Amino acid sequence: MCGITGILQTPHASRSADLAAIGPMTARLRHRGPDADGFWSDRDAGVAFGHRRLSIIDLSDAGRQPMLSSDGRFVITFNGEIYNYKPLRQELEGAGKRFTGNSDTEVLLALIEKWGLEKALQRCNGMFAIGLWDRRNRTLHLARDRMGKKPLYVARTSNAVVFASELKAIAAFPDFHQEIDPGAVAEFLSRGWLPEDQCIWRGVFKIPPGGALSIRAEDLLVCRDAAALQERARSWWSLADVAHTGRAALATADDQQLVSQACDLLKAAVADRMVADVPVGLFLSGGIDSSTVVALMQAQSARPVRTFTIGFGERAFDETANAAAVARHLGTSHTELRLTSADARAVIPELPTIWDEPFADESQIPTLLLSRLARQDVTVALSGDGGDECFGGYSRHVLSARLAPLLNSNRSIRTMAASGVALLGRGMRESVVETLRLPGWLQRMTHGDRINRLADLIGSNDVGEMYRRSTRLSELQLTRTQAGSEPDTIPPLNDLLSDFIVRDMLGYLPSDILVKLDRASMATSLEARCPLLDHRVVEFSWALPNSAKVRHGQGKWLLRQVLGRYLPRHLFERPKQGFDVPIGSWLKGPLRSWASDLLSESRLRNQHLLDVSRVQECWLQHLSGRRDFSRPLWAVLMLQSWLDSAVTSGPSRTAGVMEPAQ
Repeated sequence: MCGITGILQTPHASRSADLAAIGPMTARLRHRGPDADGFWSDRDAGVAFGHRRLSIIDLSDAGRQPMLSSDGRFVITFNGEIYNYKPLRQELEGAGKRFTGNSDTEVLLALIEKWGLEKALQRCNGMFAIGLWDRRNRTLHLARDRMGKKPLYVARTSNAVVFASELKAIAAFPDFHQEIDPGAVAEFLSRGWLPEDQCIWRGVFKIPPGGALSIRAEDLLVCRDAAALQERARSWWSLADVAHTGRAALATADDQQLVSQACDLLKAAVADRMVADVPVGLFLSGGIDSSTVVALMQAQSARPVRTFTIGFGERAFDETANAAAVARHLGTSHTELRLTSADARAVIPELPTIWDEPFADESQIPTLLLSRLARQDVTVALSGDGGDECFGGYSRHVLSARLAPLLNSNRSIRTMAASGVALLGRGMRESVVETLRLPGWLQRMTHGDRINRLADLIGSNDVGEMYRRSTRLSELQLTRTQAGSEPDTIPPLNDLLSDFIVRDMLGYLPSDILVKLDRASMATSLEARCPLLDHRVVEFSWALPNSAKVRHGQGKWLLRQVLGRYLPRHLFERPKQGFDVPIGSWLKGPLRSWASDLLSESRLRNQHLLDVSRVQECWLQHLSGRRDFSRPLWAVLMLQSWLDSAVTSGPSRTAGVMEPAQ
């Protein structure tokens, strides 16, 4: 696991000055790779690569990067892991190929030599971001793994295209000028994260999951801005295609056969991710996803697996007892750290520089602290991320399955139902719920602000609007610029549960969940691996009938059956608990002064980004207890903190910060 950087200049650009920037760019990624750095450049071609190495496979110098292919044609800077590199290597050796080291990077280069980039990637099971220079054709190839586990940013400047694992490296390129995109700010405050097709800075984009981009220096004379380059990106693997293929050919196996198939597939995915030349452990929350992964790890390990969990003083946010019970039953070597609220709050000033872009998933705090805890003993940690997306674990998945007949009905029926639900939210909830004796899952949906969100959902015009309303932070527009309302381009899958899940996999997963995991773990030089997002598991999940995901009002039915083979059900059959912190109460208590300063009227007005009166009204209502606005407020506060970080980190980072382009 590493950090990568690269530069490709336009023809006739000044070679020496800009290519020398590869050093400072790469230095900003030292946290991603503290073990070594490496550089390669071709001044005549106007190209340079940088690499920071976190040694995981083949710790010798034979694994150093950037690396040249054996025939000298290709140069690669590679961030990630190819989990099936050993059988691929054996196949290549059988065809006469000889290797000098034992790294997966060398195997990947040999695959590219033999089949070309895209066919090579299709043979690989892994997570990666790749910069590849073809010296013969003078072409730069950029590519990213199927699910978007590893980041890859690209910027177009006046005289070059530059790429890197994180924005902080791109900011070190002297010709890059930072200018905020107000539309991205609005989108961030609507979601709490930025989607894959947007970046906080103008002129920057991300290679999409399963995507690739090929560029020659001459292309830069035509593609004069980032948007023109972004349009050239192509898919070498498509999640949307996988989803449609799976739904068109659903599995016909019975329940027990499905459980056995899932168990075998998950065991293989976990085993692949246990391979490393350094210590390996696991993040254990005690929930279904991480418990399944650790059960499959321990079943295939000759020694106790290292597991790590953290807990907080607030009982409602503390999962340490659950995790400890799972660890005891399985016999893992368990490390538990209990933190005070002050410990958690102490890391808040670091968040903007770790995430580079505004990011407002409050579970970033425990994820960062857990990564620091694990890094004291291991260099690789497995995670349970992906279980909700593959197996239908979010409350919106259960709700979409339960309410599908209503939500799929015609507009007039849904409008009437939405009006009725909204009536409950205007003071009649308790008496109506008692009179109708609603089932427990529906009663839970009527608590607090949820009932208003439910009415909002039912009244949506189409599935895209339903999903967006179910996932947005609030109905408030807190920016001067409205969030974009681009047409929904995701082809329908013709059942609401699948339509919700495909949107989670295309948006929420790579842009929130995996961004959180990557930045938190790599900030501590820890590699995080996600066996539940093995592409074979993802493809298997799309062929599952909905009843294997949501059954009897519970999500992740199939995953629960797999886990039931290893753990007694009382250890995991309990209400879903997110990896959260009590931000709402902190904002009224120990974080109140910090938040009040960031939300001051003078500060908000000087930034020209937010609707000052709406933000302050939101803040006052939260403090008074009339409404819980903790989630949208946390997004505003993370934006404010990020703006402060951008301003205080030096003149090269302040261009356009306080006066965004209109």
